[in-house]
Amino acid sequence: MCYYDTSMCSPSTFPVYDAWPDGLGKLRLAELLGSLSHALDATEGQPVGHAIRVTLIGCEIGQRLGVAREELHDLYYVLLLKDLGCSSNAARICEMYLTDDLEFKQAFKLVDGTTRSALRFLMRETARGSSAFRRARTLISVIRDAGTIVDDLIETRCEQGASIARGMGFSTRVALGIHALDEHWDGSGRPERLSGADIPLGARIALVAQVADVFMTNGSASDARAEIAGRRGTWFDPEIVDAAVSVLKDDVVLSQLADPKLAATVFAHPAAAETMRLDDDKLDRIIDGFADVIDAKSPFTNNHSRRVATYVDQLTDTLGFETTARRWMRRSALLHDIGKLGVPNRILDKPGRLDADERTIIEAHTLTGNIILRQIDLFSKVAHLAEAHHERLDGKGYPHQLCAGQISRDVRVLTVADIFDALSAERPYKPALPPEKVRQIMDEMDGSAIDSNCYAALRDTLLD
Repeated sequence: MCYYDTSMCSPSTFPVYDAWPDGLGKLRLAELLGSLSHALDATEGQPVGHAIRVTLIGCEIGQRLGVAREELHDLYYVLLLKDLGCSSNAARICEMYLTDDLEFKQAFKLVDGTTRSALRFLMRETARGSSAFRRARTLISVIRDAGTIVDDLIETRCEQGASIARGMGFSTRVALGIHALDEHWDGSGRPERLSGADIPLGARIALVAQVADVFMTNGSASDARAEIAGRRGTWFDPEIVDAAVSVLKDDVVLSQLADPKLAATVFAHPAAAETMRLDDDKLDRIIDGFADVIDAKSPFTNNHSRRVATYVDQLTDTLGFETTARRWMRRSALLHDIGKLGVPNRILDKPGRLDADERTIIEAHTLTGNIILRQIDLFSKVAHLAEAHHERLDGKGYPHQLCAGQISRDVRVLTVADIFDALSAERPYKPALPPEKVRQIMDEMDGSAIDSNCYAALRDTLLD
């Protein structure tokens, strides 16, 4: 399953960079997070722009309810970042249900909340493609332990999302709204079985807006209205449902949702009025948070982005990079694998050799990373590094088989750091290698696949 058109990416589109950005220019917090939210859409198995559409629907609901300005501002970020914790349960879903986590999540959002619908979903999605015996055995296990499994999956996701939001510097109200996303008005939700007005308002609105977008995207506005009305008083706060139905009958709102320029409309929404200054430190906190999202996708990549960022910082120091370049290189390292959020865990965590189709999917993560990041003008060079970090000097890398003269020093630094961590950390297809074996392998790559100067800096700082 591919959520991005990667055909637009080619070596001819690579710009030439002379320097990293000097300052943050006019970058707005809403623009930054809205663009990065496309990565959250990917790991939830949702079409591009899901979080942005949910944000517009939810803010319109909030305005109809007369939500105060400060609370509306927090609601905006609950909506945009509701799926911050979604990558943390991907590997568990793949393991427990023997399925593609992205397709599983996408299909699960269309379950209408009834027991019959949930059972049909499990029968269809569990161990799909496995033998009849394995499917039956897995289904029995899943149905027997359904409550415990779902509790664990949702609790992990909710706690991770709230924790990342706090780390980014958002208010307690934003964190609690993200944490309570799966609570239901009648107390049947999770993770704490909250009910009624005990559920934070942001969470109540976000869940309605999420369901509305899913059913509208897969059907029509009429389908979405019928779906949320059918859960009035059970899953959803009746007052919020009434406001949501009004929103989904508003021709202006429906026109905005279908407009290719929707993102600009959402980023300029009055609810996004800046109350938190976006300076370098704030930007770093946001990027650190998304690195946590990326690394939570697979247990085998836990802390990978942060380790690579540490290595890159050490290398750029040794190589004499100036302060601004070092800071941007660290940011690039933290985000270099953001495209992997769109790769199913059945591939990321596969213990054996990948087949040709699986290899194509995983190699496309570099293209997806470029597409996500280049939506932010300030991140053009970051996007290029994300796309090119698997290229090799000898032209045997991917995705474009670039040769030495086409690969910048910044890319070379990131590549060396990434390879070092891939060799020295445990992966599904191999154990962590001892330092002497890592050095032997990288010695063989020196000057052919990887840059000699960058590798010499790595040896001086990490291998000697």
